Amino acid sequence: MQKLLLAAQRNEITEYHIYNKLAKAEKDPHNAKILRQIAKDELRHHDFWKTHTKTEVKPSKWSIFKYSLIAKTLGLTFGIRLMEKGEAQAQVNYDRIAKKIPEAKQISEDEDKHEQALIEILNERKLEYIGSMVLGINDALVELTGALAGLTFALQNTQLIALTGGITGIAASLSMAASEYLSTKTEDGDQNPFTAAFYTGLAYIMTVVALVAPYMIFEDYFTALAATLAIGILIILFFTFYISVAKNLPFRRRFLEMAGISLGVAAISFGIGYLVRVFVGVEV
Repeated sequence: MQKLLLAAQRNEITEYHIYNKLAKAEKDPHNAKILRQIAKDELRHHDFWKTHTKTEVKPSKWSIFKYSLIAKTLGLTFGIRLMEKGEAQAQVNYDRIAKKIPEAKQISEDEDKHEQALIEILNERKLEYIGSMVLGINDALVELTGALAGLTFALQNTQLIALTGGITGIAASLSMAASEYLSTKTEDGDQNPFTAAFYTGLAYIMTVVALVAPYMIFEDYFTALAATLAIGILIILFFTFYISVAKNLPFRRRFLEMAGISLGVAAISFGIGYLVRVFVGVEV
């Protein structure tokens, strides 16, 4: 029991330092105020455990560094939610503690509800444009994996496939950025049309580069296609995980749906490329 109490106490004092560090680095006064408020709650929670352990504990320097870096690079809301998910996984420990200290369960539940409510009202401009980035990535994955799969069997030349796929991808990224600009401009939202278009186009181009790269590395076109599909799945995995954490959405169903669509389109396009080569008789 003492080990469980000390672990809970260390977790709370660690999060206190993380929230304080994030508050000091936050430029938005509204967000900084919320982060300081959460930090105070974490410290109060730590003090509760301390009354039972009668022991001083040091925070985890690694966790402070890790989550501060994640929040800085991938977004404040994502970093906080990822950290809170880790705390939620340790809930079973709090349940065990509550058998000996009944107040522990109520305090834990109150803190979790309070923290989630505060996290929900965080203002972060990065999240406002997540939809634009997802649009660019999803469109690039579906269109380009399909195009590259079709070109792979139709052309059977990695350099030519890379050139054709790259030109197609860049043209499509500019088209998507322009469409996002016009779409955002007609909506009555707070998003800047230029910024939304930039995020859409940037996400599309980055995805194009990642998917075309194997055709510039491998000489065998089937190996290049396999690598492209693997990269596509990894991109889907990362961004689905990011969105599921940042926006508190289910992960598994969204990942399987997106992966199934991309691979399905690639399979159909591969078949079309085969038919074009066989029946049209195009030789390169």
